[in-house]
Amino acid sequence: MIIRPIIPIWLMGIICVIFLVLKRKGVFNYIRQILIVALLFVINLRIMIPGGQVTTINPDIDILFVCDDTISMMAEDYNGNNPRMDGVKADCEYIIDQFPGASYGVVVFDRSVELKVPYTVDSAITKQTIGFLDGEASYYAKGSSLNLIMDHMQEYLDRGRDTYQIVFFISDGEITKEDEKLKSYPNLAEFVDDGAVLGYGTSQGGPMKAVTFSFSEDPAEYIYYYDDNFDKQQAISKIDEDNLKSIANDLGVDYIHATKQSDLHKKISDIKDGISGEVKADSEDARSGYSETYYFFVIPLVALLIIDLIYYRRKL
Repeated sequence: MIIRPIIPIWLMGIICVIFLVLKRKGVFNYIRQILIVALLFVINLRIMIPGGQVTTINPDIDILFVCDDTISMMAEDYNGNNPRMDGVKADCEYIIDQFPGASYGVVVFDRSVELKVPYTVDSAITKQTIGFLDGEASYYAKGSSLNLIMDHMQEYLDRGRDTYQIVFFISDGEITKEDEKLKSYPNLAEFVDDGAVLGYGTSQGGPMKAVTFSFSEDPAEYIYYYDDNFDKQQAISKIDEDNLKSIANDLGVDYIHATKQSDLHKKISDIKDGISGEVKADSEDARSGYSETYYFFVIPLVALLIIDLIYYRRKL
């Protein structure tokens, strides 16, 4: 079972509490009010259960998401003052929705490299995994390195699978390890059929809130450091497009400065055109998916609202 809330759970909880505080007169009226609020809360959760069958065109397509999860990806300069990771999550979900039936893999890098999702056709698990990315905890952060992930790229691409390999490399391109420079990896291009390097952030940069342990009750604070004169300065992360363009060149794909989701539309269209020319998708497959359950709760909600309407019309 998975949930995909329409409105954030915390916000919906506040709305429901407000509705319940406005108590109606009469026991049965208040019970009906509680039931309506409870149904609205459950519907908002969008509970999905395994079991649905999704028919998909079944070309052999692998899509690898290589995601930067360093603390700089929480810098607040995406589409205004939003964290870069918000843009990453929305863009990845959009990409996944554009390629139903493909196999998806997720590799995440910060101070280490980890294969979070081995190639799978389960789009829900892929979205959920990327949705949980919230930056490396400040306690562990030891500077950003792009060479670490690039050294491991071939092992995720050269797997002996006869597939059409699409790679989305997602980062702000920032290297903060002292005296480290990005090396060249031109041999990787032979393993990549299409994709893009997606760059997040701005040249002006943005501040970052410290990422704490999930069980910490302390509110997150912005990161500061002391300069050579021992003056306290707010840490600002800036995109490094030179590094990102270098990686795009090594992988043989386009570089896109992702400032809003529409920046991806043309690239996705181009990839689909490339697939149709290179991959023959002549079979269909019914795969296991997730079924929506909200309509089970909509029926009693509508019934209660109709009862409410009749009751109050009679009182007029």
